[in-house]
Amino acid sequence: MKKLWILGLLAASLFACMPNEEELLKAGIGKMDAQAWPEAVALFDQLLEINPENTQALNAKGVALFQQGKIEEAIPAFDAAILADSSSYKPWFNRGNAKMEQEKYKEALADFNMATALDPSQSDIFFNRGTALLNMEEYEDALLDFQTVLQATPNQAEAHFRKAKAELGMNDPMHGMESLTNTVNLDPKNAEAYYLLGVTRMSALGQKGEGCADLKMALSLGYSEAETWIKDFCEN
Repeated sequence: MKKLWILGLLAASLFACMPNEEELLKAGIGKMDAQAWPEAVALFDQLLEINPENTQALNAKGVALFQQGKIEEAIPAFDAAILADSSSYKPWFNRGNAKMEQEKYKEALADFNMATALDPSQSDIFFNRGTALLNMEEYEDALLDFQTVLQATPNQAEAHFRKAKAELGMNDPMHGMESLTNTVNLDPKNAEAYYLLGVTRMSALGQKGEGCADLKMALSLGYSEAETWIKDFCEN
């Protein structure tokens, strides 16, 4: 009996030292902050052995896998997080991002639609949904999303740039050029924006001088596609 009691005390002591869900979640997020993704996954797995339906751990595990490029493994984690708690926008948003990486834009769009319905205050969802729509050549809907983003963050250069692509896709060169000008003013290193600005100036408005200047800037920033235009239209 004495041995059994001592062993019982030892087991109780070991159990008391085991980290709980909150501690494991905090430790895992700390590893994510340090970009120690495999260690984070290991901690979340340890937590999920205690509670397989902890939606925060499932979602965070998916993010850690996503950050390692393990998209096929990340998606089931997001699936499980949604099953555990479908009211949080985060796993819907994250699964949409994973589907985007797979170029499954229609599936991504469905997830982003759900995420926006759950929390329409998150401008990142509109940005990513607009990007999915842009890839699907749904330019008008994409434009609306980028306009929504710019209402919240007017100086977001990449939103201006993608808005420009939507406008050019809609055959609206004037607004496209305005958005491209906003882009390069906010981000002078965006070589593709200079390229599109130069091409649009020349093809839509016949502004050879300004267009060539933009194309040369694009080339100087490493956008090699500008070279053909410069040779064909700016060196004679």
